[in-house]
Amino acid sequence: MTAAPRRPLLFLDVDGPLIPFGPREHPTYRPVSSPHVEANPLLARVDPGHGPRLTALPCELVWATTWMDDANECVAPLLGLPRLATVTWPDDPDAEERDQRRGLHWKTRTLVAWAAGRPFAWLDDEITDRDRAFVAARHPAPALAHRVDPGEGITDADYRVLGEWLRAVA
Repeated sequence: MTAAPRRPLLFLDVDGPLIPFGPREHPTYRPVSSPHVEANPLLARVDPGHGPRLTALPCELVWATTWMDDANECVAPLLGLPRLATVTWPDDPDAEERDQRRGLHWKTRTLVAWAAGRPFAWLDDEITDRDRAFVAARHPAPALAHRVDPGEGITDADYRVLGEWLRAVA
């Protein structure tokens, strides 16, 4: 008997995709009670409607954010998400600097390694064509590196792109 194939990963950034920022006004959503929102008012911008949409996707959600495990403590409850796996970023300033000189996002190399050959989608507000080229050249499975407009956060259009990609790799 063979094991069922594992679902694709969805690497999810917080600042930008889930917490939109920028000069325009953004809607706010007040949870019933959250000390985290009081400590970080930008958390009020997290749209709880993203939680059901994300959990309905046929993929495994993974935090890929500088929030690290704080995303599980502060953001996941606002979305109604369970604890998610979290990418731990290496502390290698020299490698980060080399990647930045090449125009590569400092997360890219780590996410390719973390995926370990599994299909993955990555939603982030700092993805560039260099990141996409790096992923295409070094990752053997299908991958989607999708840039989210940080001024808007994840939109219906982003969910459409992600949904189409997930259906294509199923």
